[in-house]
Parts: sequence; structure tokens; C-alpha cells
Amino acid sequence: MQNDDKIEVYGARVHNLKNIDVEIPRNSFTIITGLSGSGKSSLAFDTIFAEGQRRYIETFSSYARNFLGNMERPDVDKITGLSPVISIEQKTTNKNPRSTVGTTTEIYDFLRLLYARAGEAYSYLSGEKMVKYTEEQILELILDRYKGRKTYILSPLVRNRKGHYKELFEQVRKKGYLTVRVDGELREILHGMKLDRYKNHSVELVVDKLIISEKDERRLKESVRIAMKQGDGLIMVLDADTGELRHYSRTLMDPGTGLSYSEPAPHNFSFNSPQGACPRCKGLGLVNIIDREKIIPNDSLSIYQGGIVPLGKYKNSMIFWQIEAICEKYGVTLKTPLKEVPDEALDDILNGTDERLRIKNEALGSSNYSLSFGGLIRYIEMQQQSDASSQAQKWAGQFVKTVVCPECKGQRINKEALHYRINGKNIAELSSMDISDLNKWLDGVENYMSLKQAQIAHEILKEIRTRLKFLIDVGLEYLSLNRASSTLSGGESQRIRLATQIGSQLVNVLYILDEPSIGLHQRDNTRLIRSLKQLRDTGNSIIVVEHDKEMMLEADYVIDLGPRAGRLGGDVVFAGTPSEMLKSDTLTAAYLNGKQEIAIPQKRRTGNGKEIVLKGAKGNNLKNVTVKFPLGRFICVTGVSGSGKSSLINETLQPIISKQFYRSIKDPLPYDSIKGIENIDKIVNVDQSPLGRTPRSNPATYTGVFSDIRNVFVDLPEAKIRGYKPGRFSFNVPGGRCEVCGGNGYKNIEMNFLPDVLVPCEECHGKRYNRETLEVRFKGKSIADVLDMTINQAVEFFESIPSILNKIKVLQDVGLGYIKLGQPSTTLSGGESQRVKLATELSKKDTGKTLYILDEPTTGLHFEDIRVLLGVLNRLVDKGNTVLVIEHNLDVIKSADYIIDMGPEGGQAGGEVLVTGTPEDICKKKDTYTTRYLKKELFPGIK
Repeated sequence: MQNDDKIEVYGARVHNLKNIDVEIPRNSFTIITGLSGSGKSSLAFDTIFAEGQRRYIETFSSYARNFLGNMERPDVDKITGLSPVISIEQKTTNKNPRSTVGTTTEIYDFLRLLYARAGEAYSYLSGEKMVKYTEEQILELILDRYKGRKTYILSPLVRNRKGHYKELFEQVRKKGYLTVRVDGELREILHGMKLDRYKNHSVELVVDKLIISEKDERRLKESVRIAMKQGDGLIMVLDADTGELRHYSRTLMDPGTGLSYSEPAPHNFSFNSPQGACPRCKGLGLVNIIDREKIIPNDSLSIYQGGIVPLGKYKNSMIFWQIEAICEKYGVTLKTPLKEVPDEALDDILNGTDERLRIKNEALGSSNYSLSFGGLIRYIEMQQQSDASSQAQKWAGQFVKTVVCPECKGQRINKEALHYRINGKNIAELSSMDISDLNKWLDGVENYMSLKQAQIAHEILKEIRTRLKFLIDVGLEYLSLNRASSTLSGGESQRIRLATQIGSQLVNVLYILDEPSIGLHQRDNTRLIRSLKQLRDTGNSIIVVEHDKEMMLEADYVIDLGPRAGRLGGDVVFAGTPSEMLKSDTLTAAYLNGKQEIAIPQKRRTGNGKEIVLKGAKGNNLKNVTVKFPLGRFICVTGVSGSGKSSLINETLQPIISKQFYRSIKDPLPYDSIKGIENIDKIVNVDQSPLGRTPRSNPATYTGVFSDIRNVFVDLPEAKIRGYKPGRFSFNVPGGRCEVCGGNGYKNIEMNFLPDVLVPCEECHGKRYNRETLEVRFKGKSIADVLDMTINQAVEFFESIPSILNKIKVLQDVGLGYIKLGQPSTTLSGGESQRVKLATELSKKDTGKTLYILDEPTTGLHFEDIRVLLGVLNRLVDKGNTVLVIEHNLDVIKSADYIIDMGPEGGQAGGEVLVTGTPEDICKKKDTYTTRYLKKELFPGIK
């Protein structure tokens, strides 16, 4: 009989799992831990979640399942007690530029509803509050204002638009109307009357001409009704004596200027809707413009010498003949240095001229005229169009820079939507606030609303506040709603989805999370744990793949997989409560109970005496900071989430140096100056972005070792007899690969409204190559067998070939011995991808003057893996290089030679350098969130 208190997994054999049986208590907070590659994700995601997803799809009708194809059952005997499953992984970060924190959490949707129902409209022309009236109110206002005065009742037909309007005049003449007001002048409607079609016109129909009095109220009422009908709810009243004109409308309107707004709806405030988006940037907040500095980087050169980069050096062609004609007009030549060419001439060359240019060229005769010159900028813009070739688009892209949209100032929505306010703020201003500030602002906002507005807004505000509270609970109060999803770290995006799930208030669901503590300072860890427990307490089961010590100790149940990684893992080495685990003898337990630890260095390096000094960094939330980076040391940048670490390192320091060394096109955030770049000769940025976007990319191709492996196979006698070249052993080109799957080894089944599913190719069964290629063997192994080897196996297999061994040995050294050479890069975690990149850089020759930048390299790493990684990083520093790490992990922080601690809080309350120095120094100098936790590591006896 099935036990409803447990999820029971029998005979799991996915990837490296060794036919394991696991029991997980339901409605509990369970941690799955173990070394990287021990099988944690295989159990949590590839077995439990995959089976949950498969069962969900089986509930669909057979018609719907036809579109989905068959989902392969995970390699497991039986799973019982499974609830509906929701997976919250790191890899699903949305790169769509239209996705923001506000749209992901749905808070922005509620804000749109709030502004559509309770916002107050103001005119963007006069700044006056917009008004709207009923027909009865309009009648009363006219009677009151114009009593006894001679007036014209007008109905607007055309508002400031081009056209001759001949048909319009004929239509209203046939209806019996005699007079119109055209551009402020009253005119009789004559047969065949028309206007200048190339000028903007405003046309109003004179519906009635009368002296306003109560005895003519009936006539006035009928005239107002007709005028409203003709003018789509808008009428104008002209005082015949004074010439004063006033507007009245059933819709929102500015009485002074006559500006009217459509009735507000939620889509009017959406930057993803044509009705709400800024027309210039289409709701992105950014526009691409041609950068004049990239076109003319060196104005001391002449046009003849190639001073205008898109043109290159002088060639005997039409474009140079035209530019020569422009230069001649302004009294200069093609050989005049650009700094001496008049601005007017440069403007004609870049932006074009309507004048016909007289070209003097022997090939064309002496007095030929060309057409007007369109300008270089227009030509570059044409090459960016979607119908241009990819090569042309790439060429044009080098002269483009992305700037904040000048029309909406980066606020993404149109000016009409920006002029709806609640308590003086528009929706874009609320979106740009830190979540903590927005929460405070919303607290008393009803006090600034009318009673009717407050009643309408009550339920909407309640929903917004609830969702904001969940974001604050998971430590994301420093984000703003307009923050693009693509700029979030894996941990941040995962915690946003966690907050969204808590907000959905589902019960009896199994949530599976992948390291939600990534990028979280120890201070915020407690709040995250509290949120996970809250999700559990509402009646859900939580499974978390995690390495964080505090989270393991706070869990209800822990499953430790191991004992090692890859082939040596895949077994359950412990399952029980945290208190029972502390008494066990697993590797994880040894680190938890203190039997094993990452030792504090005996001595801190003093470096080589040189430094890089960055002055006046003020991008994002940085408060004009000046930072010194001592070279030849292991530097760690710390601080709470959102304190400005990434803004300082990844968005300011790294782009500055990359621009200088490699002509990088990424612009750094604003700063004043930088000194000391000459003290390094290379910068290596090792981030967590995927190695490649397709499963064709793998560690062997990324590190370059695959070329060496292919050469080994080409040199075999069998390959030489058959005349095989290196391309024969590539799965990316026709020849040796399986053509049924195109060398992919699998077929991609599109699932329409679910993630795509990969099924092995029926021809090659996942081997990627055709039969003839697989017949060539080295030491009894085909090229497909080699790609299927783990790094550990490959190190033994290629021990006699130094060119291959050196590259794969480094992968083993950074703790990746368990991954396969041909493992698709899309299946690697962020931390694994980062270590493959690190290993690739390590296999290259270092200069001893290299700056390595790593962003949270401990992501996805067990304590033992961190120990191995620190050994690799220290090896780099010992050779004279500088390693700069952004990190929250205390084992890494305590191992650093120099710490730069930022804060004090996240978001606008951060952005300052609080303290710098060795770990021991900073603990003595200042009390910060980092030093409080660091003291416990460095001085365990001190409370």
C-alpha cells in the first residue's frame, strides 16, 4: 500500500545514479547535497522532476499529446507519492530585453491596473489636470459661462494634419452645413473647396451660431448633442466677440489646449503594448544611434588617409568624387586633416545634402553633375536593416552605440502614460524605485486619494504589497521593478521566481530548487530559509539542491550523494536529519562538524607593490568611489547583494581594461580616471555564461583539445588507408557524421507550450558519427567512445600524448574530472561552465602579469570542490598574477590576501567602499555585515 507521507524513488539509474532507492518525507524541507557531479541534479531534476512533468503531460488529451510527442520516461523503476512538480532552476534566466523584475513577478501588471483605474491624468502640454464631462455637465457649463453672449458651437473634424479635404467638405455640405472654421478662420463651404495638401490644417465644423440663453436651452442641447457626435465626444465653443475658444469633452481633456486622452486601460501603461510603448524606442528604453566618434576616431588624419573609417583610404570611386565635390565647395581638399575641415562640410558628408554636386572627373567628363548626396550615416543605417546581409549588419554594427531613448528618457512608455500620476508619481517613477522604497511609498498612498479612488485601489494595493513583501523576504529589496531580467544573476532570477511562487499560494505542490542561495550574502540567507519554510508550512514539499552549511543545518531532512563525483558517485551515502548527519562519516558531514575544513592561510601575500587605481566610479548605485587594486595578490570583493560589486568590477573596471587591450565595444559605466593599467598585460574574465548556445558545444570543443584528438585519429594507419582528413572526425561538417541527425546525436522535438525534448537519433543512437567513421579506433576506442569518456578516464587514456594531456589535466585540476569530454555545454551548470573557462585559461601560457576576474566561482561547489578551486587560484597568484573574485562564500573570503568590502546595504543604500585590507585588518577596522560573519571564521573563540 502506498504511503502518502513519503515520496519514494525506486531503482533510479539516470546518468551516474547507481540503481538507488530514496525516501523523501512529504511536506518537509529536504536538502540534496554532495560533491559536484555526485548525481544531485540527476536525482532532483532528471528523475523526480522529469517524471512529474511526464505524468502531467499524460493528463492531456490524446489530441494535445500528438503535438507534444512522447516524453521519455526517466530511467527509474517506480516513483510513488509524487505531487504536481514545479522546478525553479538557474538556467531559465530570461534574456528577452522586454522582460523585467516587474513583469516576471506580475507586480507591474497590478501597477498598470492601479494607474488605469485610480491614476489622475495631467496634460503634457500645459501640466493642467485633465477633466471630462457628461453632456448635461457640458450644457450647464456653457449656459453658466456664455449666458447672453454670441457663440459658435464647433465640432472638430481634423486636428493639425496634412491633406486637401475636398471630399470632407463635400460630405458636410451635403448634410446641410454652411460654415467651417479652417486654421482659425471662419469660411463658407463652397462647391469643390479644398486646402493646400502639403500643409497641416485644423478644421472644425460650425454646428450652430447662437446667443446663449435659458429660453434656447433646447436648441443648445440639440446642437451640443450633434457636435459631440460629429467630433467623437469633443466640442469647442468660440466666443464671437472676444475670440476665446474653450474645449469640452466626454473623454479626458485639457480645457485650455484641447488635448484629449483616450479612456485609460491597463495596456496604455504597458511598454510591451503598441498602445503604451514609447514610439521612438518601441518600449525598450534604449535606441541605437550612429556614433560619430567611431566613424572619425582620429581627426588628425585626412579623408584621403582613411580618417573616415567606413570609407577607408582613398579609392577612385563615385563616393569619393562626391565627397571631393563637397570639400571643394567649402574650400578644402580630401588631403586636409579632418580637424581642419569645417563642421558644415562634415555635416554634409555624414548627414547628406540636397544640393546637386558638380563632379570633376576625367572618366565622366569635366562638367558632370551627380544626384544629391545621401550621407554616410544614412548609408550605415541602411546596412542595419533586416533585409541587409548578416555581413553588412555586422559591418554597420561597429559604428553604432546604444543610448538611452531621448524621447522617453529610458522610461519605456509614451508621454501620455507618463502623465498619469498617483500622489505626484507616474508609473515609471515607481518602477525605478528600490523595492524597499516602493513598499514604504505604498504604505500611506490611500491618504492622498479621493474616497472613490481609495475604494477602487484597495484590492489592487493589497496584491502589490503582498508580492513586494515576498521579494523583500527573499533578500531582493535592493532591486527595482524596471531592472531587466537579463541583468540578473542566476540566484536572483531564481529567488524572484521563488517569491512569485510563494505569492501564488499553491498547496500540495513539490517545489525543486537549484541552489537558491547563489549570490546571497550570509546576512540574507536567514530570510531565504524563512521563506522556504513558509512555503513548506502552507502545505508544500520542498527539495533543494544546495551546498550552503546554514541551509543544511536548518533543513528537516538531508540526502547526501557520493562518495565522489562522476562514475565514483551516484550512491546515497547518507539520508536522515541534520543532527544525525553531523554524527555520520561522509565527506559533507566532515566539513559540517569541523573534522575537515579549508585552512586559513598562514601568511597573506603583500603583492608586487604595484596597483591599479580606479577613481570616481559612479555608475548605477556607485557613490563616486575610488578603489585601489593591489597587484600580485588574491583580491576578494564582498558585500551584501546589490551593494555595487558587479557594477564596480564587471561593468566598470573590466570594460575599461578590455577596451584598452582588446578594443572591446562594451562601454564602461561612468568614472573619472584609471591609473596603473600598464602594470598588467592581459585581462581574463571568467564568467558563468554558457560555453555555447547549442548542444554541439562541449568541453572538448571549447578548450580546443578536440582538434588534437581528431589529429590522433587522422594519424592512425586505418585512417590513412581510407584517406580520412580531420573533417571526417568532426560532427559539425558533412562527411563522417551521421546525416540523419546532422551530427547532433539526438533529435529535437518541439513541444510548443513546454520546453523542447531531445530524443536519441534512431540511426546513430546518440553516437553522432556514421558506421565508417566509428570503425577507426585508437586503443580500441572510436571517436564517439572518446567523447563519451569522463575527464578522469581521458587523463588515463591520453597519458602518453602531452598535447592532449596538458589541456584535460587542467580540467581535472579544477574539479571537473566527472564531466564528459563531449557533454553538451547546455547541460553544464553556471559554476561548471565557469570552471571549464578557467581551465581553458590555465592551459594557456600565463604572463605573470595577468588579471583574472571571476564572479562567484563557488557557484554549485561542495566544500571539497572549493578547496580544490582555491588551490588552482592560489597557484595563479603564486606565479605573479592577480586574481580578483566577487564572492559571498566565507571560505573564499577568509583565504584572500586583500578584501574590498562594499555596502552598507543594497541598491541606493549601497555603492560605497566600507573597508579594505587583509581579512584580519578589516575585522579590526570596522563592523560591517561581512566582518561580523568573517570574525566567526577567523576567530572562532570570540563571540
